[in-house]
Amino acid sequence: MGSSPCLPVHYLEVGMASSWGSFLQGEQQLEELARQAVDRALAEGVLLRTTKEQSSSDVVSYAPFTLFPSPVPSALLEQAYAVQMDFNQLVDAVSQNAAFLEKTLSSTIKRDTFTARLFDIYKQVLKEGIAQTVFLGLNRSDYMFQRNADGSPALKQIEINTISASFGGLASRTPAVHRHVLNVLNKTKDAARILSNNPSQGLALGIAKAWELYGSDRALVLLVAQEKERNVFDQRAIENELLARNIHVIRRRFEDVAEKGSLDQDRKLFLDGQEIAVVYFRDGYMPSQYNQQNWEARLLMERSCAVKCPDIATQLAGTKKVQQELSRVGVLEMLLPDQPEAVARLRATFAGQYSLDLGEEGDQALAEALAAPSRFVLKPQREGGGNNLYGEEMVQALRQLKDSEERASYILMEKIEPEPFGNCLLRPGCPVRVVPCISELGIFGVYVRQGKTLVMNKHVGHLLRTKANEHADGGVVAGVAVLDNPFPV
Repeated sequence: MGSSPCLPVHYLEVGMASSWGSFLQGEQQLEELARQAVDRALAEGVLLRTTKEQSSSDVVSYAPFTLFPSPVPSALLEQAYAVQMDFNQLVDAVSQNAAFLEKTLSSTIKRDTFTARLFDIYKQVLKEGIAQTVFLGLNRSDYMFQRNADGSPALKQIEINTISASFGGLASRTPAVHRHVLNVLNKTKDAARILSNNPSQGLALGIAKAWELYGSDRALVLLVAQEKERNVFDQRAIENELLARNIHVIRRRFEDVAEKGSLDQDRKLFLDGQEIAVVYFRDGYMPSQYNQQNWEARLLMERSCAVKCPDIATQLAGTKKVQQELSRVGVLEMLLPDQPEAVARLRATFAGQYSLDLGEEGDQALAEALAAPSRFVLKPQREGGGNNLYGEEMVQALRQLKDSEERASYILMEKIEPEPFGNCLLRPGCPVRVVPCISELGIFGVYVRQGKTLVMNKHVGHLLRTKANEHADGGVVAGVAVLDNPFPV
């Protein structure tokens, strides 16, 4: 678990992704192919800043990626795409249902101070009256694959990200890298099967639509980001798409908004004297990203009539506690009345979710997890990867939380068990080796609502991330997962 991402250096006898490894004549050719792949990734702009300490873009490296595209069952890829517009509608419905949010999060906000601070802003905005009339959702629904009891492959949702859903930009650039690798191997037919993918264009389309509906061609898009951002090129891809449509983006920190932001009498948001049409958050999803000044900046933006992506209600709709509540019998039907087909598609992707609130239901879930810890994951109300607890760590946490109200700030989830396959994870400074891997598929969704009317609802691309099977949790920037492409099988 705590080992370096480079550690599994032994050559493992595992099936290479879709058996492309059988075309290689030993490790020397593997390393030569990896060098070509890395050069192509650098040429395509699959980049991260090397350290968080660099605030300029002058020191970069390639973002970690797999040498080969990884197998994904075609039927599950199609299912994930087909259900994305339903998830968009569901998130939007939850964000508009104040009674549902309040009831669902009532136990969590007593013990989780971060969710409580977000909820305080939400209540304040509701009390004052929501000035925003156009709503924009850019989300990503993440899944893993496992076998049903009858052996058929199943798609199981891990979570939905409603704030700062990342890697749409870099995912748009990785197909060319894997096509290149397969062409080098003379696998031209396979290279042609790698799906085209351009989430950055689709995400920008949503922002552009919200900007247009805001109704001022002089107003700007504000991208709220950290000053020292390793994943800046992923964000720039969306900025560049907007600039190509003649929509100007300014990048600012929460601190800049606190110091120079203001509202006029109509609650229009201004920054440095310029009107803001859309606020796109690529920051503000973790407690460590806020101090008192940043909380005040968030409140100022939420009170404005600018289109927030996400607005505070939509961020709350993405919490683990809401996800757990959505899995209860009858909840989807209440939120999406008269849509039985959508409800069936959504429910087919749900893994088991269990409340840990104090009381009989929570006690039973806790007892089951202690009796069979390998079947469960313990999740706090956090985004950004690397927060979940498994195995012995989970058992210790549950024992500590057993009689405490604090356990309401967590949920239990059924542990999804994907089948490992072989691939090479290419990272700067790491040896090139085949290791057993598992993948996580994300589908990007975009919706725009004006008043009560949904004017845009679409899926706009995918993200595949792959990691060594020994790692239970963690994303790309966290140094565990790497970028990948699905190879439909």
